[in-house]
Amino acid sequence: MEIPVAEGPNRRRRGKALEDALLRAAWEELAESGYDALTMEGVAARAGTSRAVLYRRWPGKPDLVIAAFRHHRESDPLQIPDTGNLRDDLIALLRAMTRRRAELASLISAQLGGLFAEAETTPAELRDLVLSGGRSWSQRIYERAAERGELVPGRVPDHVLAMPFDLVRHDMLMTFESVSDERITAIVDELFLPLVAHYSEASPSCRSSPTTAKRHRETAAVATRRARSTTPASASARASSLNAFARVCGLEMERMAASAASAIS
Repeated sequence: MEIPVAEGPNRRRRGKALEDALLRAAWEELAESGYDALTMEGVAARAGTSRAVLYRRWPGKPDLVIAAFRHHRESDPLQIPDTGNLRDDLIALLRAMTRRRAELASLISAQLGGLFAEAETTPAELRDLVLSGGRSWSQRIYERAAERGELVPGRVPDHVLAMPFDLVRHDMLMTFESVSDERITAIVDELFLPLVAHYSEASPSCRSSPTTAKRHRETAAVATRRARSTTPASASARASSLNAFARVCGLEMERMAASAASAIS
């Protein structure tokens, strides 16, 4: 039998309204206190209910926290930009992503507090649990880019498509700060776009379509101009980005770096 939760005079929450209130309370407790200090009793008190109501839905703290991450993401989604081109869409999305620092702080708190150990999961697996089969923020951007002929589906490797987001996450985890607009622009212009142009130019389907091929030549030309106009400091930052990405993601960065150099040479 469901125990409703009082909400003002003569009002009680049931079903989804009750669950939303519980998950909001769990998120607020996590953001304020961190994973170690979060308790089922504290969440119940904040939500104005009992521990029994929580335990009927989530067997323990790790399950509740994972559900709170998912609920927060679904209830406050990022707006997917649609500027009309891949470069500006990606920069806008990365900027919006880095400004959601409350989520980052809570995730770091959860990691340092032992959520991954208690839940027997990894950060990547937690991300998959939170997404629960939903489309990632970047997927729609890449779909639109493919529709416009800016990249060829299946030709650009998944690790290249993930690279801008992996580098931004790395920077945030290292500094606990939002990533600067200059850094985001450098990641997109100096690393990502040259690789997209390189892999897309190698595509047979690209060669078979003059319009699509022209699109890729234009993308490659823009990336080349930006790469050649970099200052020594930005070139150093680009090398640092590649090294950091290799450390964090464990990808074949030697091959990717060679491809990038080939694409902008």
